Amino acid sequence: MKTILAIHTGGTISMSQNEKGEVVPNDENPIAEEQVILKGQINLITDEMFNLPSPHVTPEVMLKIKQRIMKAIDDGVDGVVITHGTDTLEETAYFLDLTLPNTIPVVVTGAMRSSNEIGSDGLYNFRNAILVAATDESYGKGALVVMNDEIHTARFVTKTHTTNVATFRTPTFGPIGIVTQNKAKYFQELIQTEVCDINKVVEGVYLIKAYAGMDGALFDAVNNPSTKGLVIEGLGAGNVPPQTLPAIQRLIDNDIPIVLVSRCYNGVAQDIYDYEGGGIQLKKMGTILCQGLNGQKARIKLLVGLSDNMVGDELREFMSNAIS
Repeated sequence: MKTILAIHTGGTISMSQNEKGEVVPNDENPIAEEQVILKGQINLITDEMFNLPSPHVTPEVMLKIKQRIMKAIDDGVDGVVITHGTDTLEETAYFLDLTLPNTIPVVVTGAMRSSNEIGSDGLYNFRNAILVAATDESYGKGALVVMNDEIHTARFVTKTHTTNVATFRTPTFGPIGIVTQNKAKYFQELIQTEVCDINKVVEGVYLIKAYAGMDGALFDAVNNPSTKGLVIEGLGAGNVPPQTLPAIQRLIDNDIPIVLVSRCYNGVAQDIYDYEGGGIQLKKMGTILCQGLNGQKARIKLLVGLSDNMVGDELREFMSNAIS
C-alpha cells in the first residue's frame, strides 16, 4: 500500500455555494478528511496547509508548498497531491516542476464547481490525482496536473475557460496521458529541464502584454531599481509595436533581463520578422526568446532563475530551453 500526502491549499475545490448562489470559502475543507474514495488501497496523509482562493497565492506560498513536499520526500512518502484553486493552479504547478527533484510523483488538481454544486468535479478530480500519484509510471515525469480525466504536464498546461470543467488544456502538444479504469495511462513523454533547489523568491518580476498601438509608458513605469526582470507577451511570433522600442532599450540598458513570449494560444515565439519591432530586432537588442511557455509560466520561470542567482548567459540558456 502506497503512502500519498494530500496537501490542501484552498480554492473552489474546498468552497461551497451559499444561499445566494455565491461561491465562498468554507471554515472546514469538505474533502480534506475524505478517505473512503480509495479506502484499503492508499494510505492517505492529509495536510491542510492553506485555505486560500487561488488569486491570493503568491510565490512565497508556492515556496512553502515546495518546502513541505521536500520534507515529505525525506519522510519517505510515495507521492504528493496538491489541491489548489484553478485561477493560478498552472503557475504553482510549474513552480513546483522547476524547483522539486524529479523523484516522486507530484500531482496538482482542483475543481471548477464547488463542493455542493450539481455535478461537482472536486472529489472526482481529487480521487484521480491520488490514483496518478500512486501509479508507478508517474515517476520521473515532473509535476503533473490532473483534471477531467486528463494528465497534463505542469510546464505546458493552461486554463482555457472561465467555468467549464474541461478548462485545462495543453495547447500545441496535448495531454501526456489519461485516467481510465482507475489507472493512469501515458502515451507521451516530457523531456526534462534543469531543476533549481531555491530557498527564497525574489520580488519585482513583471509581465506586460503587447497590444496594437502600444507605446512605452508601461515599460517606463517598471523601469526602476526594484525591477528584477520582465516578461513581454509579444504579438504573433514575438513582435512589438515600434513605439515601445526606446523604453525596452532603456530597460535593457539598466541590465533588467527581458523575456519574450507570444500572446498566441498555440505555437512558440521565434525570431522570424526583420522589421522595426520584429523578433529579429528584439533578439539583437538583447531580449531572450522563450519558446513554448505562455506569459505567466515564463514569469514563474524567470522568477525561479533569478531566485537561483542566475545572470547573463546562464539565465539566457535557462529561459531559452522551455521545450528541450
